[in-house]
Amino acid sequence: MANVDLSNYDSEQVRLMKERCILVNENDDAHGAIDKKDCHLMKNINAGMLHRAFSVFLFRPSDGKLLLQQRAPEKITFPSMWTNTCCSHPLHGLKGSDNEEDGELGARRAASRKLEHELGIPRSKTPLDEFQYLTRIHYLAPSDGLWGEHEVDYILFITADVEDVTTPSENEVSAVKYVDQAELKAMFEEPKNSFTPWFKLIVNKYLYGWWDQLLQQRKEGKVNAMSLGKESLAGQELRGVGDRNEIIRML
Repeated sequence: MANVDLSNYDSEQVRLMKERCILVNENDDAHGAIDKKDCHLMKNINAGMLHRAFSVFLFRPSDGKLLLQQRAPEKITFPSMWTNTCCSHPLHGLKGSDNEEDGELGARRAASRKLEHELGIPRSKTPLDEFQYLTRIHYLAPSDGLWGEHEVDYILFITADVEDVTTPSENEVSAVKYVDQAELKAMFEEPKNSFTPWFKLIVNKYLYGWWDQLLQQRKEGKVNAMSLGKESLAGQELRGVGDRNEIIRML
């Protein structure tokens, strides 16, 4: 694979680039693993390399606000951009109850692990059976001339009270913020804000509908992600015209 000089990047982010992501085909069938660095190089992405990922949307039960994070400037891909609560990758090679190679279950395990790593949220606050899986999205998005993303991304909702325990890792997250729908829309209208491409795609096409459903199914004044059934989106073709940042399809 490509020999790319990482000496000018943050040392912790360079260390994380050695993690092994799960390679998949367009049907999300796993067929191997490769370093995070290699699967995020545009040279390999343009050759068709595709890996598995997840995106978590954590909502506060009391009012249904969504927790956002702003990625740290040290991040190698998409630095300093606002995004959903947590987005990362199931990893290859973890054993036993930590195994993250088992599709939806692996995505839940990875999500709980990374919420702790990036935001300091204890895993006890994010039990695996409280993640609501909605769908998978296959998308491609360049970051700059060198780096990018090409992922089958598992979309997970969870509701949890974490305000008192959220302690962001400094070289992962530069800011966190709870927003309602109006506040999120206002953020998108502010020119100084930038957003990760996968978050923009999910917001523009799906998030508000899912969010409305979540709010409409309050019980005793609280929202619960488990009130959402799996969306009937399998097989929808969503190809963009001349825009490589468009969602390719839902699985």
